[in-house]
Amino acid sequence: MTHDTFDAVVVGGGPAGATAAADLARGGRSVLLLDRAGRIKPCGGAIPPICVREFGIPDSLIVARATGARIVAPSAKEADMPIDGDGYVGMVDREVFDEWLRERAASVGAVRRIGTFERISHDADGAAVVHFTGPDGAGHVRARAVIGADGARSNVAKQCVKGWERVKYVFAYHEIIRSPDPAKFDRARCDVYYQGALSPDFYAWIFPHGDTMSVGTGSARKGFGLRPAIGALRRAVGLDALETIRREGAPIPLRPMRRWDNGRDVVLAGDAAGVVAPASGEGIYYAMLGGRLAAEAVEALCATGDVRSLRLARKRFMAAHGRVFWILGMMQWFWYSSDSRREKFVKMCRDPDVQRLTWESYMNKKLVRRDPMAHLRIFLKDTAQLLGIARA
Repeated sequence: MTHDTFDAVVVGGGPAGATAAADLARGGRSVLLLDRAGRIKPCGGAIPPICVREFGIPDSLIVARATGARIVAPSAKEADMPIDGDGYVGMVDREVFDEWLRERAASVGAVRRIGTFERISHDADGAAVVHFTGPDGAGHVRARAVIGADGARSNVAKQCVKGWERVKYVFAYHEIIRSPDPAKFDRARCDVYYQGALSPDFYAWIFPHGDTMSVGTGSARKGFGLRPAIGALRRAVGLDALETIRREGAPIPLRPMRRWDNGRDVVLAGDAAGVVAPASGEGIYYAMLGGRLAAEAVEALCATGDVRSLRLARKRFMAAHGRVFWILGMMQWFWYSSDSRREKFVKMCRDPDVQRLTWESYMNKKLVRRDPMAHLRIFLKDTAQLLGIARA
């Protein structure tokens, strides 16, 4: 049994937890980073340039730079979406990327420990006691605060935060395969398939990872065969004979939880808080931002003793990104609901205004407001699509 005491225990060592642990340790707080061994999240691995800048991601972790996307409709018609200028989508290998983040946290003072979270209790003086099981058996540590960054269907959230049971999920599945000859497949392009046969309510993807690639899909529909869908996609594009390195699947939350803290000593971050962008499924940048905001909330709690500080994480996140999440949620609900709508959606993606505003918003994580005429043009074109008066 261990009897250590920390300012904060971070449960989960993915991008959210590792970022939170690093920020708190860098600020002089004592931090335990508790993480299960051998866990790799299924993920396309895309990060925008703003993530590289804000979180100091070295170029060595970027295994590929996608400079455009190809969007494929149910009819197999395509829309090419090149990124203008020097913009790009950075691709990372989550196995390497996550471990680098954990090591960075350790290098600035966080204590790493392999273990599985079991529960939180409180001792006589009210301090949180985090119980876990590790390689040497059961243990526990005391903490002034706990950050639950243990992924979708978080055990910390289940025990401590109201509303966890109302979260809905998309289940994602992907296969990491050897990349084909560069002459046969563009390693600087992300392919996205909006086809009901590959996902009835989300999308399928082929993302470059340098010498490997991620081929995946997701769906919230029970009974939909994710693995057969990926098999069909690989056969359709000539990737079925390539070596499969690993297969992974996991739930992905559809929207942020209404509350991220327990009003006492626990705050959530990353997938545990539901911060995955609707429509796109993008989560790495938002997880790292959520981890940073959770760390700021815990720092405020430690500095002031005011438990209301824990609310700051969600408040600040939603102030910055709540509107974007709402828009993306409405877009997914409407455009992903049938193949006829997916067809129109892909057609809209050919529009230069749509492409420019989409990439600018993605790379900088802000709604682009400086070009009102472009927004007006998009609105009129969308209306024409909805009314069925636009040419095919």
